[in-house]
Amino acid sequence: MDIVQLISLTVSITIFVVVIELIRRSHLKERYGLIWLAASIVLIIFSLTRSLLHYIARVIGIYYPPAFLFLLAIAFLLVLLLHFSTVISMLSEKNNRIAQEMGILKTRLNDLENKMASGSSATSGEAKR
Repeated sequence: MDIVQLISLTVSITIFVVVIELIRRSHLKERYGLIWLAASIVLIIFSLTRSLLHYIARVIGIYYPPAFLFLLAIAFLLVLLLHFSTVISMLSEKNNRIAQEMGILKTRLNDLENKMASGSSATSGEAKR
């Protein structure tokens, strides 16, 4: 095992362990952690079997195997960006809905406070007579 393979394996295993620890400490949700775990497992596999990386790259028509790793990284980042974009869109929609409901509730509360204030002043006015 050469130094490049050893470094890539160490980095891949470190990513895997860090993601597991983040999930365990509840700093990372499981559904997001699965994406990172899958990516680290793919990196571990390619770090252990460099011949697999060369074979897949050759089958696809890429003659420089590290370029295939960059292609995988870009594809992974695009999928991750798409996923986060959908999550942000849903959260934005929920935020708008909650803000609208809060506005309606504030209006109702103000109306009730005004009715209570006008009702109590009318009651206190009748009591003075």
